[in-house]
Amino acid sequence: MDFLRGARQSAGVSSLPAASADESAPLPLPSREELPGAVVRRLSQGGARNSDVLLLNYRGHRLVVKDFTPRSALVRATLGRWITAREARAWRALAGHPSVPRFAGCVDALALVSEYCEGRIPPRRPPLPPAFHQRLRSALDEMHRRGVAHLDLRHLGNVLVDAAGNPVLVDFGAAVVLRPGGLLARLLMPILSAIDRRMARKWQRAEAPLNS
Repeated sequence: MDFLRGARQSAGVSSLPAASADESAPLPLPSREELPGAVVRRLSQGGARNSDVLLLNYRGHRLVVKDFTPRSALVRATLGRWITAREARAWRALAGHPSVPRFAGCVDALALVSEYCEGRIPPRRPPLPPAFHQRLRSALDEMHRRGVAHLDLRHLGNVLVDAAGNPVLVDFGAAVVLRPGGLLARLLMPILSAIDRRMARKWQRAEAPLNS
């Protein structure tokens, strides 16, 4: 999925106001009518079946919107609504997770909004701090405990590294959400979590040459 792939170009948003320091306050959620005036730039164009990803500056906050509105009527009526609803469920299940940006909510059935997180995408110099991979494993464990499997960690752009060297998980468009403790979770989460962990090990393999 394409969420926050534009973080590769984070230097291009350095002129935006800093995010609010009050992280306990809910993020503002723009209406459909307010979206055009809040757009700073497009981070990713989704093509025929994926959402566009836009960077917003809205009420002093940097936000990201994933929006299926530009897609065809068929995609809007089917895939777009289904993916938006499924991803929103994952974001809500991860509310308060220390390695996941905050979720503002859904603009409508075709668009959702979350906090923008600046970060770099390894493997790049300087190398990752030694504790990064343990922190990533802990972040994944907590995500799985909440009943969410990401299932798209093969894309390195779906895990960012913040200024403190901590992992930030983004883009839950492919995520599966199960009720923690439920029968499906007990049956499937061991399999799904193993897929996430195997994908995440790609990070460590990619980083190894930089640390050699």
